[in-house]
Amino acid sequence: MLLSVCSLSGHAATLLILGDSLSAGYMMAAEQSWPALLNQQWQSEKFNVTIINSSISGSTTQDGLARLPALLTRYKPDWVLIELGANDGIRGFPPAIPYKTLQKSIQLIQENGGKPLLMQIRIPRNYGAAYIAKLEAIYPQLAEETKTPLLPFFLEPIVTQPALMMNDGIHPTAEAQPLIRNMMAPLLRQHIEPKEKTQ
Repeated sequence: MLLSVCSLSGHAATLLILGDSLSAGYMMAAEQSWPALLNQQWQSEKFNVTIINSSISGSTTQDGLARLPALLTRYKPDWVLIELGANDGIRGFPPAIPYKTLQKSIQLIQENGGKPLLMQIRIPRNYGAAYIAKLEAIYPQLAEETKTPLLPFFLEPIVTQPALMMNDGIHPTAEAQPLIRNMMAPLLRQHIEPKEKTQ
């Protein structure tokens, strides 16, 4: 499990990232992952939000939901970015499964006083057009039904550049992580605000 927590303080707002290998820094040092790079950037900018990266390679939406209650209790995050569903698709789960699981995760976050953020997930194009369409359609549907912001899939501008992807064609390289950070920073800042520091 990759869990990076930097500069936690009683007055910092917290953003929890609940993801899979795409956010866990697959096959690289934890500090090279885009969440760690973004946390470093925000700390250097005195942007008073701490990123807690609780992404685990191989996680499905069900894995994320199973871990979520303990994470909410421990960190009491102000926001939770859900970046899950790719492994559901790769394993061929019926779209109804990640739909229901993501719906429960969003509700749980809301019930615990946090604000969920949902990332659109894309899966490789070789899984069949009909299945891909049904799986990917659950994200805008859930976002609308639960009034949750939907963020674009951060690999879309990366996956078309072979030099930034590992040989499996699925995971971004270490060189891609700063680019993902640069994409995610303004997207996230549209939806989160740091808490005012107290003396």
